[in-house]
Amino acid sequence: MTTVVDQILQHVFDACQGDKSGSVADYIPELADVTPDGFGIALATSDGYVYQVGDTAVPFTIQSISKPFTYGLALADRGETAVAQKIDIEPSGEPFNEISLDPITERPRNPMINAGAITSASLVAGPSPEARFERIRRAYSRYAGRELTFNTAVYESEARTGNRNRAIGYMLRSFDIIESDPEAAVDLYFRQCSIDVTAVDLAMMAATMANNGLNPRTRERALAPALVERVLSVMTTCGMYDGAGDWVARVGMPAKSGVGGGVLAVLPGQMGIAVYSPRLDHHGNSVRGVAACRELSKKLELHFLHVTRAARSAIRGKYTVGEAPSRKRRGDVEQAALAQFGPRARVYELHGDLLFSGAETAVREIGNLDEELDALVIDVRGVDEVSDIARTMFDSLRSHLAARGCRASLVDPRAVMGQTASSIDPDAVAGRVFGDLGSAIQWAEELLLDRYCVGPRQPEVIEPQQHPVLSGLTEQQYARVASVLTTRRYARGEVVVASGQPAAGLFLVLAGQVSSTFIAPGGSRHRISTLSPGMSFGEMPLLAKTRFILDFCADTPLSVAVISVHDFESLTENAPEVKLQLLTSLATGAYMQMNTAIKSLGQFDVGR
Repeated sequence: MTTVVDQILQHVFDACQGDKSGSVADYIPELADVTPDGFGIALATSDGYVYQVGDTAVPFTIQSISKPFTYGLALADRGETAVAQKIDIEPSGEPFNEISLDPITERPRNPMINAGAITSASLVAGPSPEARFERIRRAYSRYAGRELTFNTAVYESEARTGNRNRAIGYMLRSFDIIESDPEAAVDLYFRQCSIDVTAVDLAMMAATMANNGLNPRTRERALAPALVERVLSVMTTCGMYDGAGDWVARVGMPAKSGVGGGVLAVLPGQMGIAVYSPRLDHHGNSVRGVAACRELSKKLELHFLHVTRAARSAIRGKYTVGEAPSRKRRGDVEQAALAQFGPRARVYELHGDLLFSGAETAVREIGNLDEELDALVIDVRGVDEVSDIARTMFDSLRSHLAARGCRASLVDPRAVMGQTASSIDPDAVAGRVFGDLGSAIQWAEELLLDRYCVGPRQPEVIEPQQHPVLSGLTEQQYARVASVLTTRRYARGEVVVASGQPAAGLFLVLAGQVSSTFIAPGGSRHRISTLSPGMSFGEMPLLAKTRFILDFCADTPLSVAVISVHDFESLTENAPEVKLQLLTSLATGAYMQMNTAIKSLGQFDVGR
């Protein structure tokens, strides 16, 4: 399905595509010949799903985006202490190719400028230059999740024109930052910059960093989590060169750019973003790449100072109404229909902070369900914070499902999703909003039963002689019971019997609904079961001579037929065969009720 994320990527692409400012990196002849207006955006989530638009499969050389990955390899090879003795981690405030060292430490200011990157390359372990480069290429490939290739033409072009970098190399050698041949270190740097990638590759490399160094698709470890933290920290302050301060303030993600036209950004725990567009600004950053990242950060609320407290899926539980039915007692026909068609209604329980990443994961999974759905219940009682983009994504999901004939409802007593009114229009996209899960599951069941139940439904009103407890009596036996039956009516919300009351008789529901509930220690009220016409309550206190442990309250205008305690006990002497038949019917009903209750515990949640 086309998601809100796809739509936003397309919107950002369209908004930035017309910007033709900037120019390609013409100081490298091969880069001067690229198509200047190529443009692609890719977004990879921390579980490996990729959204993309534009020229995302066009290969281009990684250039300076290679720097954080080689720095990470150097840290893995030499250790943080040894690397820190060669490379500082402070912003430079100077152009990326400045021939200078920190005047106090006499070290490159950070690994994201050329002096630091050449030093990083010199620290990569290996028995030969060829072996060291192969280790770099393979390391990059682990991040990307596929084998990356070397662009010989770009390498040769850089090697012919890279005298400024050679000057940096000899400067580093003169200060003993590089302890071996500076030409070899500079050549290795040229080679790492000449590895071909696509925007999708870069997005996956960024997603691997976001996933603590573990490639989300291949599950291959690219870098240890502690070193990922170090690399991302330096990218945050230094990755966009002397434009890093504006980037952090306006975009708010660790990032790195390259003169090949790429920009890579990482939102830890959530996603990686990559943009390809060769026209560069005066800092050496892609003009449209920077603009696209700004727009994405704003629209998707990605600034790293506003992220979820936990980098995990927002989905806490998922199940069908067949696996976890409501606590409404139903007849055999309705139970059979729900057993068959229950998988066509699903429940998703969400939790945590519902910002972009968590919402994206949930919306993508729900929207891509293979099976056909008739009803969806989204339970957000466990959600703390909801961003505007998350609300937009779920609104779009509900519209998408409605177009497929699936109605969606929310369990949202605190209105965290921003919907304060519940529509009763069956065709409304907004759907229903419920205060508890049990009511929402019951709504989904009724929808399935309306569509698929063939046979007699649970009646809305019955006569006393039609009640299952009494229907097995002979005409004479029923006449004996009818003489002691009294009919009582209750208004909606009225308490029929309260917890702690002594046995009050046998209550046979004739019309309306009544629910049994209890109050938890914290004061919240929880529904145990919902009874409709043809069902009964009060039998356990009556038979065991105990007090009620639950409240029974009318959900709707309610009508019940009642046999008092005195009249029920008198049947023992006056009509024992009638009492035996009643006890048989009650035992059968109790067994069915227990069976339903056990099924409802499949996904037990006292909040229902």
